[in-house]
Order: sequence, then C-alpha cells, then structure tokens
Amino acid sequence: MPRLFTALEIPRNAAMSLSLLRGGLPGARWIDVENYHITLRFIGDVDGRTADEIVERLDRIDRPEFQFRLEGVGSFGSKKPHSVWAGVSQSPEMYALQAEIERICQRIGLPPDPRKFTPHVTLARLKSSRLDDVVQYLTGRGNFHTATFTAPRFVLLSSRESVGGGPYLTEEVFPLHEGRSAPSVPSRLLQPVKSLV
Repeated sequence: MPRLFTALEIPRNAAMSLSLLRGGLPGARWIDVENYHITLRFIGDVDGRTADEIVERLDRIDRPEFQFRLEGVGSFGSKKPHSVWAGVSQSPEMYALQAEIERICQRIGLPPDPRKFTPHVTLARLKSSRLDDVVQYLTGRGNFHTATFTAPRFVLLSSRESVGGGPYLTEEVFPLHEGRSAPSVPSRLLQPVKSLV
C-alpha cells in the first residue's frame, strides 16, 4: 500500500522561483520541481478500507480558498541538518484546514501527529552536508519570497516507499470553495417579478 498524505500544491510560477534556490550546497539531494508541496498531514500506510474512509471524510470539508506566499528558508536538524526548506507566510485558514484534517484522522483511529504543524516546502534532503555549508547556504538566501497566490484545493498524495522526495501521485482532489461575502441565493429567486399593475 502506498504511503498517503494530504498536501497543498505549489503553482508553477512559485515552483519556478523555488527551483532557483537549487544548488550551492554540497551533500544536498534536491527535490524535483514537480514534487514541491506543503504537507498538511502525513497519514502513512493504511489499508484500503481506512483509505476510503479518509477520502469520504475529507470530501466533506467545506472551507474557503485562502492566500499565502512562500518566504524565507531554513533547515531541520539544528546540529546535524537533514533538510532545507522554504517557509510559508502566516495563514490562519491553512492552520484551520490542517487542524480539521488532523481531527478527521484521529476520529478514524489514527494516532495524533507527534510533530507540531510547521508549513514548509522541502527543497533538499541532506546526507553529508557540513553545518557551516548549510549556514552559508541559508544566509545567502534569507530574503527569498514569492508573490502571494491562492490555494484553490488540497490533495491526497501517495508515495512509494523510497528515500523521500517523490515521485508523488495525486490520488484525490478536494476543492476549497471561493470566498462568499453573502449567502448564495438560488438563481430562480433572482428572476424579475412580473408587475400586476
């Protein structure tokens, strides 16, 4: 069974900006541009019945589209960095969506995600990079940012067991609704009223 996780996709123009961050760090294994994403919840290996139940519940999520941008770079693993990433601007809607997905996973019986949600796009996995090289890489790219963009949907991705970094397969797509300022009115109620005069 493939490993499953929910994610936000990165639009092409933002992915192209991210791709300019590749290189200049010895020991880095760079993620392919088409595999950039923001993980919302790692689900892992589940049986077919559980996967179907997850899809059914995720399909009921009714949340609005939201905007954010990618900004800044950092690394995980303070003394021995194991990956470098691009950060994500603060987005309350993203955190709310992630929290709802987390609640769904726990209701189905999956254990809570032990890691605090830290939205990011992994740029590279590090095998033997020296700390000094990582610090130098990050210092030279600290002012990175993309234009703001909209997340119109989230997806359920799968990956085969590998060393990480893709390729990923989109299993399901879950649209977010366009922001509504007023309650929607059925179009039949918007027809002009015939005058009785």
